[in-house]
Amino acid sequence: MDGNRLSLTAGDPQVYAALAGEERRQSRGIELIPSENYTWPEVLAVLGSVLTNKYSEGYPGRRYYGGQEYTDVIEELARERARRLFRAEHANVQPLSGSPMNQAAYFACLKPGDTILAMELSHGGHLTHGAPVSHMGKVFNFTRYRTRTDLGGAIDFDEVRAIALKSRPKLVLCGHSSYPRELDYAAFKRIADEVGALTMADISHLGGLVAGGVSANPLDAGFDIVTTTTHKSLRGPRGGLILCRSGLARAIDSSVFPGLQGGPHMNAVAGAAITFGKALQPEFKDYARRVKDNAGLLASGLAARGAALVTGGTDNHLMVINTVASYGVDGDEAERALDRVGITTNKQVIPDDPRPPLRPSGIRLGTPACTTRGMGPAEMDLLAGAIVEAIVNRGNEASVRELGARIRELCARHPVPGLAAAA
Repeated sequence: MDGNRLSLTAGDPQVYAALAGEERRQSRGIELIPSENYTWPEVLAVLGSVLTNKYSEGYPGRRYYGGQEYTDVIEELARERARRLFRAEHANVQPLSGSPMNQAAYFACLKPGDTILAMELSHGGHLTHGAPVSHMGKVFNFTRYRTRTDLGGAIDFDEVRAIALKSRPKLVLCGHSSYPRELDYAAFKRIADEVGALTMADISHLGGLVAGGVSANPLDAGFDIVTTTTHKSLRGPRGGLILCRSGLARAIDSSVFPGLQGGPHMNAVAGAAITFGKALQPEFKDYARRVKDNAGLLASGLAARGAALVTGGTDNHLMVINTVASYGVDGDEAERALDRVGITTNKQVIPDDPRPPLRPSGIRLGTPACTTRGMGPAEMDLLAGAIVEAIVNRGNEASVRELGARIRELCARHPVPGLAAAA
């Protein structure tokens, strides 16, 4: 046990007890929430480092406080590695997380009241893509396109074009929180060009797959702005990254600071620099491929066991099960049934869901975290069976106990990086 852990044990035993409990939970159970992952031990080390103490308002070479010789090195490393990783002309690594990242991008190129064309939330879009309950939904005028359930969940680009021609958006935004299929960035770009709109892709879920070369890069299709969180499939710290063409660099930077934020969290920026460095290595390409392969195998295994999957499968790292159609239970009840055996998922709305968000019709699953633990084809088949068994037999206490023991045994064979001792 290191010195910091000893200090926490003595200084705040209540917080320490909760931390130790969370370590046990992560070690003994399987995270299948597609937006969650296990970061590298090196990232955990810098998050708890002396960089937490330092204010670094401004940008390298142009700070408002002194004592920046080392923070400048770290931020420059992060920016250079991000540009190289995503083949971007400019990178801003300061956004504190995904929501402020997208907000800064909007304000960099739009005025309040401007129109943004984005994906309908129940069809896979994100809260920051214009949800009425979000501040951005009140500041900007969002029009929305949907997927076509009668076309297997595909996006009808004739419909997207018709909406764009009618609403004349200033920004065409694509990206998602729960859409299992690949996006046609070139089609979005053609529509945006026709109406004179800028293009933005939020690849927060796909950042690691794009970095690993197994999902398309919107920058290759000529997009103006690309945003991604640095956690999720990238395995980094919680933070945001904005990539753009050089002509938007000044607007993006000033929108992040001083427009939206004060000083960046330099411990997270250092974690991002480490993350981008890791993602530039050949091993990360293999990891990204395995994440995607595992998702396909898990989806196939679930479908073979009667699961009704939104869009019928997956092209990326995630999938959505319509649990009402599959097993007669809503997503909240399914989530709780899986929690009881150590499988962590999240309840999820499905396209045009008739049920409320807290009792939706589905659950969302993803494979980044279990792949990080070294799981592969055999484990995906086991998990597919376990997921169905946990939901179907949720009222059978003996079955719940036995399945929970099997999940703990599986997890013991695949320890969490850096947390093996907590198992």
